[in-house]
Amino acid sequence: MTGIAGEPDGATPLDPDDMAGLKFRHVTTRGELNELEQANIINGLDWMGRTRTRDILTTAWLRELHRRLFGEVWQWAGKFRLTEKNIGVAPAEIATQLAVMLGDADYWTEHGTYSPLEAGARFHHRLVQIHLFPNGNGRHARISADVFVTDCFGHAPIDWAADQDIQRTGGRREAYIAALRAADAGNYDPLLRFVGA
Repeated sequence: MTGIAGEPDGATPLDPDDMAGLKFRHVTTRGELNELEQANIINGLDWMGRTRTRDILTTAWLRELHRRLFGEVWQWAGKFRLTEKNIGVAPAEIATQLAVMLGDADYWTEHGTYSPLEAGARFHHRLVQIHLFPNGNGRHARISADVFVTDCFGHAPIDWAADQDIQRTGGRREAYIAALRAADAGNYDPLLRFVGA
């Protein structure tokens, strides 16, 4: 298998090496893959709800979260990507860039640099921009940002979907992708509006 049909705008294409890690060989469309991943994500969220102590501003926690969210579907879940993608830093820079980002997030928390929603939006954007994993980065980053704002700021999670399916092509997803691209260029205003900050 060399790819998945039906990639929405903003989705990272899966290359043959990524696809070799798929545990279900019958999957041929993005819809089928999303169904499997969504079932796994529900199990991952259950695990997260049972976890009493969370040191979320660590590489180990973020990797374990990805493994819990996607490990029933992908053999490489929780492992940093090893190949270049259409987004993200070079694979050799992932660990360093993530350490810098986590240090920044710790500083934001300790010093109240941003409001909870702005801190969450920036945390999310940086995770997506670094692009830790071959797949699932947006969902992992949204969940991670929600844990960041709830655990570190005592704030309600971000309403990413606004009663829409952000995984499917449509107005909300288009606004989300456009906001991330604007943040890539240094303009956080669309992303802050998107999250209600």
